[in-house]
Amino acid sequence: QVQLLESGGGLVQAGGSLRLSCAASGRTFSTFDMGWFRQAPGKERELVATMIWSTGNTVYGESVKGRFTVSNDNAKNLIYLQMNSLKPEDTAVYYCNHRSTVLSPPVWGQGTLVTVSS
Repeated sequence: QVQLLESGGGLVQAGGSLRLSCAASGRTFSTFDMGWFRQAPGKERELVATMIWSTGNTVYGESVKGRFTVSNDNAKNLIYLQMNSLKPEDTAVYYCNHRSTVLSPPVWGQGTLVTVSS
């Protein structure tokens, strides 16, 4: 089983930046992709960004394109989310996920809270 540990959340003013990290441990010998999702109060969980491990290809949610950047350290099974130009509507719990193969169900981290004040 894979375990995920997110870090880096906190309180930031609008226009500021934060960097989230997610470390995968356990059975990480196979990684298809890792990514970030978020869930705001009363809303459904939505895609922020994902990265396919073998190619480095990335997919971003429409609301974060041009402001957020996902990157990784393949050797250390780490994924990062650099968040710039933060807006109050970015306030949410951010979750990291991991899939061993394209057909595997995702494993989720416990989440880290990001609060953007206006």
